[in-house]
Amino acid sequence: MKALLQRVAHAEVVVDGQIVGKIDQGILVLLGVEKGDDDAKAKRMAERVAGYRLFEDQAGKTNLSVKDIAGSLLVVSQFTLAADTRKGMRPSFSNAAEPALAEQLYLNFVEYAKQQGVPVQTGTFRADMKVSLLNDGPVTLWLEL
Repeated sequence: MKALLQRVAHAEVVVDGQIVGKIDQGILVLLGVEKGDDDAKAKRMAERVAGYRLFEDQAGKTNLSVKDIAGSLLVVSQFTLAADTRKGMRPSFSNAAEPALAEQLYLNFVEYAKQQGVPVQTGTFRADMKVSLLNDGPVTLWLEL
């Protein structure tokens, strides 16, 4: 399981011209599910994302999590994170989980994140989504389990 985290001032996801998910300060999570991923990884990733220190404290140190700042998560499924780009000029997506498993683990991740006490908004699984954000910092990190 892979997650690309972007610290944002605000972010939103639009599907078919309608906003389906929107947050103010928090983290945009692009979540990729790969073959071999399971529920335990979804739970661990949610714990890591909710507790990862991406925000500055009063001293300007990056010591605060999204929970600490009462921020939110916007979680967007992103199967392209499973791409193998080591060879050639076209990515291979053979490492991506099958859609049914990927969707279940994506939904499990969302529920586990909510259990961490973080407000969560989402995109729409397998939809053509338009994602807008104002990256704060910019701060962008890659988590992998």
